[in-house]
Amino acid sequence: MDQAVFPRNFLKTYPQAVRGEGCFLHTAEGRRYLDASGGAAVVTIGHGVEEIGHAMAEQAARLAYVHSSQFHTAVVEKLAERILALAPSGMRRDGRVYFTAGGSEATETALKLARQYWLERGEKKRWRVLSRWQSYHGSTLGALGVSGNVRRREPFAPMFADWGHIPPCYCYRCPMNLEYPECNVDCADELDRLLDRNGAEDVAAFIFEPVVGATLGAVPPPEGYVQRLAEICKRRGILLIADEVMTGMGRTGRPFAVEHWGAVPDMILVGKGLASGYAPLGAVIVAGHVVEAISHGSGSFLHGFTYDAHPVAAAAGNAVLDYIEREKLFERVEPMGRELLDALKPLKKFSVVGDTRGIGLLVGVEFIRDAKTREPFPPDARIATRIQEDTLEGGVMTYPIQGCADGLRGDHILIAPPFTITSSMIQMLAAALERAIADLEKTHRAGTGGSSALL
Repeated sequence: MDQAVFPRNFLKTYPQAVRGEGCFLHTAEGRRYLDASGGAAVVTIGHGVEEIGHAMAEQAARLAYVHSSQFHTAVVEKLAERILALAPSGMRRDGRVYFTAGGSEATETALKLARQYWLERGEKKRWRVLSRWQSYHGSTLGALGVSGNVRRREPFAPMFADWGHIPPCYCYRCPMNLEYPECNVDCADELDRLLDRNGAEDVAAFIFEPVVGATLGAVPPPEGYVQRLAEICKRRGILLIADEVMTGMGRTGRPFAVEHWGAVPDMILVGKGLASGYAPLGAVIVAGHVVEAISHGSGSFLHGFTYDAHPVAAAAGNAVLDYIEREKLFERVEPMGRELLDALKPLKKFSVVGDTRGIGLLVGVEFIRDAKTREPFPPDARIATRIQEDTLEGGVMTYPIQGCADGLRGDHILIAPPFTITSSMIQMLAAALERAIADLEKTHRAGTGGSSALL
């Protein structure tokens, strides 16, 4: 079995998933796993909600596909109106939504929109899109080019240009060696300094994750950081793109994470939770002035994918929003997120746990070799993968990542469960993590007295 599938990892044996139900996944081997990572922070309403499948089937039976250059559909228009209604108020008037088949496509769309916006305004020199190290904006070449994920960029580095990156906002490992609040969010001013050094006349936009997702492990910014970035972009006359593929659609307790800090970007990227994994679906929310530059200029956006604005995917998105609204799931995220972080606080008793952080139901746990220096484990120790494998034995799925410390070193796991997670499930998750981390702690302590693979 699976001999014809090209896997993500040839060295890994994958269990065969056969059924999803609520927060759990079931395999052909009869195992049940708590999906504490929502796949890759995708699943919001839970698995196996039959009404979503019914809505998709009804749409497919009526009209499965049209090309977006030839037709529009009512189901897509309805979803666009609903997403705009959730967007920050400053983006709603005359704003539009461009639908894609996922987050990477949304990033590619935003990059081209930013470029064409300036072309329409007669500023042909503007093409660079700046970003941050330790960010991740997608796996396609354009998206990877603006990403700052060192491990994922490295093999493909000759295939794209570095348009300019600034250090991340990462208080636990501050790249400026400063302390908040005395730092006055100096890391945000790095954008100003980069523009001073390299010039701003060819810069089209700045893209960032309001809460850094997989690459850093749910790192939220301190108060004032997002506001400072927005102010710099406005003052410098460059577009601000918020990548909310992971944080959007309620993951942090607000429809979009930028709302925690009152920022109004020029574009917001959406994906993952938009259809809760029931269909491939992404989007770019585009503010009115960007729309107007193109609609009143050439009138045509020179871009498109085959599956843009797919009717069946849009039906899934509408059905997911119906379920979220009826079950009041957005309202559950903040209190359940606090409960989750509280349940993970006892993990700090282990010397190998450096930090637990997050906002809403997007949480990270970082592991360290030395509690005093915060030195990370070496990459070949594969600590995050070890924790993931051990929690899997306890019936809990987490999302392991390496590279949070410096791009190559640093292990953490990401926790991003469905919004339907319950208190008992949170306790199940916390217990599985405690067992896995206790085993790591025991091995690490034994290793510090002699030779150890962890050293």
